[in-house]
Amino acid sequence: MFAQNKSSAGPRRTGYNRPVPTRLRMGLVMRRDMAFGELGDVEGALRAEGVGLAPISTGDASLITGGVTVLATATAKDIVEGRLKGLVVPGGSTDEASLAAIKSLLDLARANGLTVIAFADGVALAAESFGVSAEADGAVFKDGAVTLLSDNGALSKIVGAIA
Repeated sequence: MFAQNKSSAGPRRTGYNRPVPTRLRMGLVMRRDMAFGELGDVEGALRAEGVGLAPISTGDASLITGGVTVLATATAKDIVEGRLKGLVVPGGSTDEASLAAIKSLLDLARANGLTVIAFADGVALAAESFGVSAEADGAVFKDGAVTLLSDNGALSKIVGAIA
């Protein structure tokens, strides 16, 4: 009887490469030459915490970078209507039109109480919008307070606390 129940196929792998379910949605500001500073693969770290990233355009409807087209799936209206729980602002190009769009998105996020996670030169833009001082490769802005990020572990801890 025992021999009949034993399978020669080996143990089954359940959930081995299964993606983490999305538990919250955050806007990702689309910038040319997006950079996350010394923190590396931040998008992967956010997805591992169950964050779905919705690109928000700062100019053209889509962004073509490195042969890949990124389509905008969120707008400023999503911030106002509460469909986004936060805003991710990477570093990137600094042309006047996109900087104005980024600043307006940051002001909108602050006015609506969203968590803003900024990287590289996006930290200075977010700090200016929130009226605080911050110099780091990454920082989290919420309710007038700033938390500096030193590594992806700190990022995971903060993102895990966002409801």
